Amino acid sequence: MITTMPALRISGLTKYFGGLRAVDQISFQVEEGELVGLIGPNGCGKTTTFNCISGLLEVTSGSIEVLGKIATGMRPDQIQGLGLTRTFQHTWLWREMTVIENLLVPPRNQFAPNILSALLRPGSRYKENQRVIDAYSTLDLLEMSHMAHNLASELSGGQSKLVDIGRALMSSPRFLLLDEPVAGVAGPLAERIFQNLRTLTSDKGIGMLVIEHNMDFILRRDVDRIIVMDRGRILMEGAPDEIRQSRDVVEAYLGDTGQPQNE
Repeated sequence: MITTMPALRISGLTKYFGGLRAVDQISFQVEEGELVGLIGPNGCGKTTTFNCISGLLEVTSGSIEVLGKIATGMRPDQIQGLGLTRTFQHTWLWREMTVIENLLVPPRNQFAPNILSALLRPGSRYKENQRVIDAYSTLDLLEMSHMAHNLASELSGGQSKLVDIGRALMSSPRFLLLDEPVAGVAGPLAERIFQNLRTLTSDKGIGMLVIEHNMDFILRRDVDRIIVMDRGRILMEGAPDEIRQSRDVVEAYLGDTGQPQNE
């Protein structure tokens, strides 16, 4: 029997902020080529979990494995070197650079171009041209190629989200953490973005863990599994249909007041 190692394995992850236990001994895994949603009411620990996985926060206890390597305690750049890339709920684009320039920064193993390096690395021009081709292909995927030469400062909130996803894809990731990738994006385009993410998992085998605040939206997407968090713990994990029918999940979103919580 052939066994494969998960792209992401979280075991007993716990994070305290002083006396507040923001993440409470959660464990789950995501396979390569799998698209998994991470949902839950506001303040349940989703983004804190992402920050621990990507190295922005030091974990209190537990372990994180990325593509078979122990990532617990690594710096963000070291974790990115393992093949994990993330986006944030709020985008941080280089506003005075164009869209295409923003995409050309993240690719790994770049070097400062100069005459000497060009002589010593005869394939450097080819690699540079290939990065440009890849950047335009990524913009085509995100339906943003018509804005390649617009400044990032000219973009709407939804367009900035798309460019942020594009930057993540340009780092040749094997695993992606996406924090609300379609927040602020119009409905039809949000649908197509998720379709394109599904294609990436299927065609390139990229594993993805996606935070989405809109439970109804992600439950209607073609995701493999949903992980539901509530008060720092995993409340439930299962297929979208199972999650949709769970009374516990509905109650977690409604809260004690019986009113829906905003993300």
